[in-house]
Amino acid sequence: GRVIGVALETGEHLAARRVVSSADPKRTLCGLVPATCLDPEFVRAVNNIRFRGAAAIVRLVLGELPRFTARAADGALRGAITIAPSLDYLERAYDDAKYGGVSRHPFLEARIPTLLDPGLAPAGRHLMTVQVQYAPYQLRDGPWDAAARERLADTVVAALARHAPNLGTAVLERQVVTPPDLEQRFALTEGHPYHGEMALDQIFFMRPVAGWARYRTPIKDLFLCGAGSHPGGGLPGAPGRNAAREMLRKERLR
Repeated sequence: GRVIGVALETGEHLAARRVVSSADPKRTLCGLVPATCLDPEFVRAVNNIRFRGAAAIVRLVLGELPRFTARAADGALRGAITIAPSLDYLERAYDDAKYGGVSRHPFLEARIPTLLDPGLAPAGRHLMTVQVQYAPYQLRDGPWDAAARERLADTVVAALARHAPNLGTAVLERQVVTPPDLEQRFALTEGHPYHGEMALDQIFFMRPVAGWARYRTPIKDLFLCGAGSHPGGGLPGAPGRNAAREMLRKERLR
């Protein structure tokens, strides 16, 4: 009923008084912890956490900086470049994903890191990283194959080119990272960077599941500190800070 350490794939065992996991709750409690150690009702609740990752990343290598019609100065491009003209635009973008399709007019948040660190690319070239919503984890019309990736990249470039007309000819290379890629590379269940949807029934005292919102788990001295715990994603470091405070409070009570 309590944790005593971590067993590695190599066979090595690391003894510990407590273990803190920043992996998502499902991966921690239904993957790393043997199912026989937990109450079936609790396991069912964890397995019912909705993930449904819907964000992809498109990386572009550019031969020149994009010239946005809204701003002429390069300094305006050093921060986030957001394509979200209206609430109706965002709602229509999500409507596509609800039915298993990639947004035809997606919400985009782009950055050009080479404006801050020119050494990231050869002289005269730039990198642009674009977070794309919405690109569902499971596509209605088939897998995330090469054709699906190319269609997503085409959609992103076209959406940006509506605001920066030279972008279409400026793109030299492109790379698409889909939700399944995020799951495989970074152990994010269904590719969700926030370790589960930030929906009304999965936040506050319901995160990760009802009755277990204070970073503790049914396994004594096993704590959660990732985005799957309160307050979730979007506030970097906050779940970890809160988990540390909870562990310190428990230590004082001892």
